[in-house]
Amino acid sequence: MFKKYYFQFFLLALAFIVFYSNNYKIIIAGIAIFLVGMVFLEDGFKLLSGGVLEKALYVSTDTLPKAIGVGFVATAIMQSSSLVTVIVISFLSAEFITLSGAIGVIFGSNIGTTATAWIISSFGVKIDIATYAMPMIIFGVVLKFSHNKSYRGVGNLLLGLGFVFLGIDYMKDGFEVLQSTLDLSKFQLEGYLGALVYISLGIMATVIMQSSSAAMALIITALVANQIVYINAIELVIGSNIGTTVTAILGAISSNSNGKRVATAHFIFNFITALVAIVFLYQLSDLTTFLASKIGIRDDDYAMKLALFHTIFNLLGVMIISPFAYRLEKYLETLFVEVDIYALKPLYLDNVVINVPYAAIESIRKETIRLYDSAVEVIAHSIFLRRHEFIKNKDIDSVVINSEIDISTDINEFYANKIKSLYGEIIHYATLSQEDMNEEDKNRVYDLKLAAREIVEAIKNVRELQKNILYYSRSRNSYIKDEYNYIRIQIAKTIDTIEKLKDDGDDLDTISTLELLKEKIKALGSIKNSRIDMLIRENKIDPKMATSLINDSSFANEVAQKLIQVATILWIKDVNIRALGA
Repeated sequence: MFKKYYFQFFLLALAFIVFYSNNYKIIIAGIAIFLVGMVFLEDGFKLLSGGVLEKALYVSTDTLPKAIGVGFVATAIMQSSSLVTVIVISFLSAEFITLSGAIGVIFGSNIGTTATAWIISSFGVKIDIATYAMPMIIFGVVLKFSHNKSYRGVGNLLLGLGFVFLGIDYMKDGFEVLQSTLDLSKFQLEGYLGALVYISLGIMATVIMQSSSAAMALIITALVANQIVYINAIELVIGSNIGTTVTAILGAISSNSNGKRVATAHFIFNFITALVAIVFLYQLSDLTTFLASKIGIRDDDYAMKLALFHTIFNLLGVMIISPFAYRLEKYLETLFVEVDIYALKPLYLDNVVINVPYAAIESIRKETIRLYDSAVEVIAHSIFLRRHEFIKNKDIDSVVINSEIDISTDINEFYANKIKSLYGEIIHYATLSQEDMNEEDKNRVYDLKLAAREIVEAIKNVRELQKNILYYSRSRNSYIKDEYNYIRIQIAKTIDTIEKLKDDGDDLDTISTLELLKEKIKALGSIKNSRIDMLIRENKIDPKMATSLINDSSFANEVAQKLIQVATILWIKDVNIRALGA
C-alpha cells in the first residue's frame, strides 16, 4: 500500500514542512530552483551541442583512458552526470559503443561531477551570485522564445545558470536564517556511527532530489553556514555518490541487457569507492588537509577542502577500479543474458534511447535489420530453401534445382507470431521518437518505417508463391517445374547479393551493386514474359499453368524489388547516395 501512495505521502510531508517552517521553506525553495536550473542547463546543451556530445562519445571510447577522459570532460562541461549516463546507456543499448567504453565513460563522469563542488565552493558561497542570477534569467527568458535554435539554446543556458545561482543563494540564506533558531551542528556524530548516519542521509537526499549536483550544493551551503561540521559533510558526500547510482538504475530498468550492465557497473564503482573511503575516512581527511595546504587552500576554508576531498575520493575510485576494468566487463557480460536473439521482445527499442535522436535512429535501424533477417528466413523457407545452403554459394542454381521440397513453414503463423508484433513495435517506437527531432532526422526515421513496411509486404507477396511452388514442383510437366525453379533462383540470388553487401561499408559500391541488381531483375522479368508467351504458343503449359506463372512471376519481382529498396535504406549511410536508389 505504501508503495502505491508513496508520492502522495511525500507531497503531504513536503507540504507540512513548507507551511510549518519558514526557514525550511527557503532551503527547499532553493533546492527546487536549483533543480529547475539543472533542467534548463541540460536542455540548453542539447540544443547547442548539435550532437557533438553523442559524436564525441561515439569516436572516443575505443580505449579505457580515452573513455574516462571524454566522460570527465562531458560531465564537467555539461554539469550533469545523469545526462551523460543516460546517453551512455542509450549508445550501449544501440551498440554504438562497447561495454568497456561505457564503463570508462562512467568512471570519467564520476570525476567530472567534482567540477560542481569546485564551482559552488569557489564562487557560489563567496560572492553575491543572486546579483548575477537576475540578468541571466531576464535575458534567458527573452532568448528562449526566439525562433532561432541557437538563441533558444543560449536562452536555456542563461536560465539554467540563473536558476542555479538563485537556488544556491536561497539555500545559503535559508541556512543562515536557520542558524539563529536552530543549530544543526549540535547534532554532529563522530566515529563510524556518525559515518553510517550521515552517509545514509547523503544517499536519501540524492535519491529524493535525483541530482548529485543539487545534493553537493545543499551540503556545501550547509557547511558554510556552520549547520554541519566538516567530517559529517565528507560523510554526506560519500553518501551522495552512492545515491547518484539510483539515476542510472532507474534509467536502466526499461533498458536492454547492455543498459542494465552499465548501470550495474556504475553501482559497483560507486559502492566500492565509498567502501574504501569509509574504511580510510580519517586518513583521506588528513590527506585532503595536507594537499589543501600545498595548493593554497586556507585551513578554515572547509568548502574548498570539501571540493578537494570530493575530487580525491573519485580519483581514488578510478585508480582502484581501472586495473580490474577488463574483469569487470567479463563479469557484467554474464549478467542479463538474452536467451534468444530472435525473441519477440525487441532488443534495441529502448525507452532510454528514444530521447537521443542519433541513438534512437540507430536503434530503429538495427531493429529493422532484425525484422529483415527474420523475414529472409521465412522467405527462404517459403521457396523451400534454407539460408545456409544458398547464401554465399557460388552455384545457387544447382542448390535450388537439387533441393528437396520438404520444409514445412506456415507463413501465416510465422507472420502473426513473430513478424507482426515486431513490426508493430518498430512503427510505434519510430513514431514516438520523431517528436523532438529535426526534419533531417524525421526523414531518416520515415525511411526506416518505410523499410519495415516493405519487409512486411515482401512476406505477404511470397505467401502467394508458396502454394504454387509446392504444387508445381511435383508436376510431371518439366517446363512448369523449371519455371518455378527459375523464380526460386531469382529470389535466392537477390537475398545472396544483399547479404554480401551488409559488411561492405562503401556506400558507392553498395548503391552500384543494388542498381545493377535492380536493372537485372527488370531485364529478367522481360525475358520471363517472353518465355511464358513462347510456352503458351507451343502448348508446353496449359492456360491454368500460364495464369499462375504470370501472377507468380509478378509476385517474385515485387519481392526482389522490395528487398532491394530495404537494403538501400538499411545499409547505405550517406543520405545523398541513398537518395539515388530511392
